[in-house]
Amino acid sequence: MCFSAGASFAAGAVITAAGVAVTTKVSKPSQRLFACLPFLFAIQQVTEGFIWLALQNPDYAVLEKINTYIFLIVADVLWPVMIPLSVILLEENGKKRKIIRIFLYAGIFLSLYYSTCLMLFRINPEIINCHIYYAGAFPQKLMLPAFLLYITVTVTPLFISTVKRMYILGILMFAGCVVSVIFYTRNVTSVWCFFAAIISVVIYWILKGAEAQRQRGNDLS
Repeated sequence: MCFSAGASFAAGAVITAAGVAVTTKVSKPSQRLFACLPFLFAIQQVTEGFIWLALQNPDYAVLEKINTYIFLIVADVLWPVMIPLSVILLEENGKKRKIIRIFLYAGIFLSLYYSTCLMLFRINPEIINCHIYYAGAFPQKLMLPAFLLYITVTVTPLFISTVKRMYILGILMFAGCVVSVIFYTRNVTSVWCFFAAIISVVIYWILKGAEAQRQRGNDLS
């Protein structure tokens, strides 16, 4: 998260609380992975808080490196797989599941690409204009295609899903991405994850709606 270490830790605490609330709405095993998403957002915010502290104190170089890789593994390696997979598990429409599975395969490919980059290239986080910029030597020609694929695999399944209210999460995530790209071009990784973390509370709303729908079905039967 951008702005400061304190803001990152505060966001991590709030999102963790939201995650706990979300888990109370899990009524089926297929919902568990989706319900875990806020906790991943919380991990990102807390690790970035430690990165802030480490960047301001040269003695914490090891802390900076560890948390930088934790943050980027979650952001670049886990999200492209976790989001389409969690949507597939929730989806009950067979045709939709097959379509979303294509995005899952693309997400796995992208995850492997980012994993390779993280192993081959050094990442140096910097504080620039009150934001954290993750400077790395990733292949320049592939940065834009990889980013566009990232947005595609993490947002599109939310619009394809027939799960009630899921498209609203997609709209909010896409809007957060657009704002990040327009106003925080050099800090998209950090800032977009911040916006995505804020709207992760929608997950609670989605699962609450699913639970209400299940209850109505039980009442009718």
